[in-house]
Amino acid sequence: MKRIIIKLGTGILSQGEGKIRTDRMDNLANDIAKLSQNGIKFVIVSSGAVGLGMGKLGLSERPKDLSLLRACASIGQCQLMNAWNQAFEKSGLLASQVLLTREDFENKKRSQKVQETLESLLKNNVIPIVNENDSVCDEEIKLGDNDVLSALLSSVGNADFLLILSTVKGLMTHPNAGLLIPFVAEITPSIEIMAKGTQSATSVGGMTTKIEAAKIATKSGCAVFIASGEEKSEIAPIINGEDLQGTFFAPMGLSLSNRRKWLPFYPSSKGMITLSKEACKKIMKKNSSLFANGIITANGPFEKADVVEIKDPEGKALAIGIIRFSLFELQGIVGMDNNAILNLFPGRNRPEVIHNDHIILLND
Repeated sequence: MKRIIIKLGTGILSQGEGKIRTDRMDNLANDIAKLSQNGIKFVIVSSGAVGLGMGKLGLSERPKDLSLLRACASIGQCQLMNAWNQAFEKSGLLASQVLLTREDFENKKRSQKVQETLESLLKNNVIPIVNENDSVCDEEIKLGDNDVLSALLSSVGNADFLLILSTVKGLMTHPNAGLLIPFVAEITPSIEIMAKGTQSATSVGGMTTKIEAAKIATKSGCAVFIASGEEKSEIAPIINGEDLQGTFFAPMGLSLSNRRKWLPFYPSSKGMITLSKEACKKIMKKNSSLFANGIITANGPFEKADVVEIKDPEGKALAIGIIRFSLFELQGIVGMDNNAILNLFPGRNRPEVIHNDHIILLND
């Protein structure tokens, strides 16, 4: 990875009553200093200004009066930036402040200036600390949440990886008592239904905005990982794919060679499919999706959206992929052409068994 954006939520940085978790800032700055020695560039998207300002003014609930809300942001941003400066100075790094609004992304010239500024800062080994400029934004023109801001920056800044750290473990099957979903190949309506807005008095957003952010970032070829910042003392194990207690969202639109670096984030294979020689050539050389007429056999058990191993007729493992059919469904369509499959499954508008975005070659 060459460029990583880390977004930290209000709950991770604020202790309440206007206090900041400087210990977490120090740990993160120390980790970034170590990883920067490997040539990785970092951008931090830091929430917390409004919450800190509320604490300084003795407010327990997020103000409904917009002028007071902007005042809280103005007060808190000073506190936040001072803390980041101190944290990075201890680790021998220089931090900078970048405050953005929706207009900075919607206007082409301003968006280009954002990109140029980030490039200049990173080239000079400076860590940009980015936040929405809440002290001047009206509610109706705000980006709405720093999750979305971090995703837009991922696109503008050509990031490889967006790490969102908050008070949640990741995407859960149910907000309160569900199971953690470790891997999302594609954000579908059922995935969006699982998300639910925050109930925090000092912040906005929640899992809903994190899913929206993942949509934006993955479409630009940036992988996304959502995890708890309360439990993570180091970010290196996450970035290296060693600590996967969270939800990984696979990037889209990457070349076959660029996908391989994300292998550590993929779950273990649940099954295997064997392809014809012609189908093998298409996925290996032409970056093609896999269709049923190129499949010889399928073995499981696996369900839709599971990872499966892809083999050639001689049994050599070529790739892994995210399957779009269950084993039961696939066994009924092996060898079929695309029109026959769409007739058999009228609710589908795409016949591929594995989309080319979700195929990772194991070797060149």
